[in-house]
Amino acid sequence: MAGTDIGAGGEAEGDAVVDLNADLGEGFGRWHLTDDEALLSVVTSANVACGFHAGDPATMRRVCERAAVGGVRIGAQVSYRDLAGFGRRSMDVPPAELTAEVAYQIGALEVFARAAGATVAYVKPHGALYNRAVHDTEQAAAVVAGVVLAGGLPVLGLPGSQLLSAATAAGLRTVNEAFADRAYTAQGTLVSRREPGAVLGEPDEVVARAVRIASGDGVTSADGRPVRIAARSLCVHGDTPGAARLAARVRQALEAAGLRVAAFA
Repeated sequence: MAGTDIGAGGEAEGDAVVDLNADLGEGFGRWHLTDDEALLSVVTSANVACGFHAGDPATMRRVCERAAVGGVRIGAQVSYRDLAGFGRRSMDVPPAELTAEVAYQIGALEVFARAAGATVAYVKPHGALYNRAVHDTEQAAAVVAGVVLAGGLPVLGLPGSQLLSAATAAGLRTVNEAFADRAYTAQGTLVSRREPGAVLGEPDEVVARAVRIASGDGVTSADGRPVRIAARSLCVHGDTPGAARLAARVRQALEAAGLRVAAFA
């Protein structure tokens, strides 16, 4: 059966270097979800929650300080304003409002990154905003306008998405991303979390998929079709049980396969 190539021509295709990213700082006040310290010892890029789906000023500051000490690249993980739903509920936010909110989140994180001696190096939407910007041209354009308003940064996203198309049109650098622990459709999009099997829970399967993606071999979609994804960065979700151990296994497997794990240049 014919397969699908996603992100063909992207910077990562045929590259022996892969970035490993995870979502960090996803707590609020006394509630902590991600094992930030352990993950920061493994990943090369940290998608830091900016307070809209998770995170608070003290958490943002702490994660930025630890990332800077460990040489981990800091990224702003922007979201719909949805603390109660962890940013996983799609919202019809007017474009001008969404643009302002994206810029606001980037600016807030930049304060703490600079105080730690680093900078915000890229932007990645979270949850429902990430998925909405795959196909919604208006919301994607609003996110990109917010990134431009905040000074213009590389945008990390799904290959073939409206988000990356809008970012390219705005003159921003784009970075193709793939997910080691998520199921894919035959079109190269993520299977909805509402569907069974959307998140892969078997560590051996996640590790093997990570190596296949990074090596250019692709994955099998939920309906059994081959999907090849050209990705410069691999994500392992930080809010899954045992995320730090899983990320460490993924990194070890990537290096054992002859790939160099490093932040995108």
